[in-house]
Amino acid sequence: MNKPDIKFEQQRGPAFPAPLAPYAARAQASRGRLCPEPESATRTAFQRDRDRVIHAVAFRRLKHKTQVFVSHEGDHFRTRLTHSLEVAQIARTLARSLQLDEDLAECLALAHDLGHPPFGHTGEDVLKECMAPFDGFDHNAQTLRLLTKLERRHAAFDGLNLTWESLEGVVKHNGPLTGPLARDHDALPAAIVEYAAQHDLWLGTFPSLEAQTAAIADDIAYNNHDVDDGLRAGLFSFEEARALPLVGDALCQAEARYPEAPAGILIAEAVSDLIGSMVTDVLAETKARLETISPQDTNAVRNAGEALCGFSPKMEADLQGLRTFLHENMYRHFKVNRARSQAKRIVKSLFNLFFSEPETLPPEWRAQYEGADEAQLARVVCDYIAGMTDRYAIREHRRLFGVEFSD
Repeated sequence: MNKPDIKFEQQRGPAFPAPLAPYAARAQASRGRLCPEPESATRTAFQRDRDRVIHAVAFRRLKHKTQVFVSHEGDHFRTRLTHSLEVAQIARTLARSLQLDEDLAECLALAHDLGHPPFGHTGEDVLKECMAPFDGFDHNAQTLRLLTKLERRHAAFDGLNLTWESLEGVVKHNGPLTGPLARDHDALPAAIVEYAAQHDLWLGTFPSLEAQTAAIADDIAYNNHDVDDGLRAGLFSFEEARALPLVGDALCQAEARYPEAPAGILIAEAVSDLIGSMVTDVLAETKARLETISPQDTNAVRNAGEALCGFSPKMEADLQGLRTFLHENMYRHFKVNRARSQAKRIVKSLFNLFFSEPETLPPEWRAQYEGADEAQLARVVCDYIAGMTDRYAIREHRRLFGVEFSD
């Protein structure tokens, strides 16, 4: 029997990417890698970057690093890993709609939290304090250290040897780091200064639009999942949420559509609508800015003098009200404060012990400080602690400060 001819219709619509816009990053025009490598026959340079991030040890550890809650408090709250996946999904949606390189946007979204230490911002605050005499600690700079030095999966180089565009996007996703447009005029973290000396990342310009979409996707994701987690954890009530900008309208609409739905479903419906509203707002505002600036290539985006991807003024104002509420009612809730207090003591105790008694470090870390000065030792200790997951830090503290002797 003859087989029928199979004809494939060309599929169109928002689910299928259009050709790249003039202002999009292009993998074939990448500025390359610090250590030159042959190109892949099956993947673009940005796809390889994304895949290297996914296979990194630091990426796997995000599974047991938390945002607000400590990992033992519940399996349903977000971790750094689930947050990064949510950011990547939103970043790809934005990138596709703006005709950008989705793989670069996804890579940056997946990599943006790699440098966070255990216990979220609490762990970062303690390491900043401990490292103040030794060039400080910054999670963004720590991400760069991981990507360029600490990850060891290749024989030819330390780090992952990502493209210039990926490293630029990781370092500058929130905007320029030097010059008049920099948001923070404090001294640059040592890790960024050290790397930029050998691989210029144009620290005085804005990053690519792909990096800007990854940054705003992070904002969209964490605001929404903090509302989700906060309601489910009982840190604030439905009544309080109904009075909030954005959240209140979304909850009321969900309740009107599904009056018999249980609380968990109403929360999920409201958060889904909120994410959709924010994405729609960002796309409309970004397209308006692009129409005004009309950048003809990705360098025109970098030199535009302002971020081209952002929220509308009204959405930004509403979000600021939401952030203020979350800060006061969730991030400073007494239950969260108790967990923060425990986390502070754990991280500070570990740092002080390893710094004063470096012989207690594991052999592979101890080998890195031998013959080093105090600043180098402090950085080794900081790198070791920053790479810990929440539960590993808790176990390490228990082993070192518990009553019983460990094996």
